[in-house]
Amino acid sequence: MQKVNFLVFDNFETLDLFGVVEIFGRLKETYELTFVSLKGGVVTSSQQTPIVTEPISTLDPSGILVVPGGLGTRKLVLDMQWLAHLKELSVQAAYVLTICTGSALLAKTGLIDGKQATSNKRAFDWVMSTNQAVKWQRKARWVVADKYYTSSGVSAGMDMALGFIADQHGKACAQKIAYDIEYVWNDCPDEDFFVGNKEENDEK
Repeated sequence: MQKVNFLVFDNFETLDLFGVVEIFGRLKETYELTFVSLKGGVVTSSQQTPIVTEPISTLDPSGILVVPGGLGTRKLVLDMQWLAHLKELSVQAAYVLTICTGSALLAKTGLIDGKQATSNKRAFDWVMSTNQAVKWQRKARWVVADKYYTSSGVSAGMDMALGFIADQHGKACAQKIAYDIEYVWNDCPDEDFFVGNKEENDEK
């Protein structure tokens, strides 16, 4: 059984996290889910959803690391201690999956310099500004670069997670999960209907 470590922080985006939790949680015989934060304890999302976490010092870092986005990323891109922990965990992880502006945090570690990545289109310019050495892909629902998976905004994390499941266990497995949760899976990583929206703004 492989660990899936969800690394959270105050003011994370609720659906970023729990959409992906739902998908991995459907494979109970394959994945064990763990919720962690820097110091442990209760962490609260932007929508005031509390979640109990373990400190990162207690986790097995060799599994899959999942990093959501949200308004809390604005402070964390300047938090060198937090970013150092993220870099260490990312190096040790078998795979790293980021949702929304979580890719800005990963970008600040330098681990995806020269690699393709994407992020929330409503915060894309800000994310790009955090590290211009990354090959940012504006038109992408999600992007895979070696062991790093990055997705666009919020619900795109679910598309990415299903894409990851398809890569690991076959597309039929991902399609069954999408059917069971009554979710219309956008299974094409290059299809992004939110690019070029005139109402884009820096929210997430």
